[in-house]
Amino acid sequence: MVDGNGFDRDDLPDYSTIYNSFDRLKMWMWRALLRVSAQQHPQSGHAALDSTFFDRRSASSYYRQRSGSNVQTLKITTLTDIESLAVLDVHISARWKHDAKTGPQVVRRNADDLLSVAADKAFHNWITKYEFYALGVEPLILQRGSKPLTLGHDAFIRAKGYSQRWMAETSYSTTKRSLGDALRALGWYRQFREIVLMFAISNIEPLCEPL
Repeated sequence: MVDGNGFDRDDLPDYSTIYNSFDRLKMWMWRALLRVSAQQHPQSGHAALDSTFFDRRSASSYYRQRSGSNVQTLKITTLTDIESLAVLDVHISARWKHDAKTGPQVVRRNADDLLSVAADKAFHNWITKYEFYALGVEPLILQRGSKPLTLGHDAFIRAKGYSQRWMAETSYSTTKRSLGDALRALGWYRQFREIVLMFAISNIEPLCEPL
């Protein structure tokens, strides 16, 4: 049977093969797969930082009780190219670290390929902005507050391209609409790998659409 993308489903690996690969392959290899999938699109050098959540309650409740885990959602911070909508990198956390902590970590890994990064107020602190500048990446990050200086700063940031930050939300919507937002793998480390694979597939899917 051939699907709309031209793939013969009989040639696709069994689900158990993919699932077992979550154990065989290290996380850095899944990140490499995500990066390669993003490189199939033109790279603008301008990216957006944002966060979303994936539901892990679809995994067996018996397993979650046995493992002593009561975490129901995982927080995902992504770096998305604002022109191609390709997800370049992800940070996944079960403890919901503050965005100002996770954002720099993602940018640091990709700084050589970035010119600017747009992010909302949740990612703002002076340490983060200083680090971005030190890495040669322009931070287009809004500040909290209503003082005239803050409002002037935010207006300047919006004029320089902050409005493109919504592209990250578009990539989330596309991924969840196509693949869902429920994780099915058992074990947090398998779920981390499942999330990276989902974004890699989302990067590749537009390239497989029939002309």
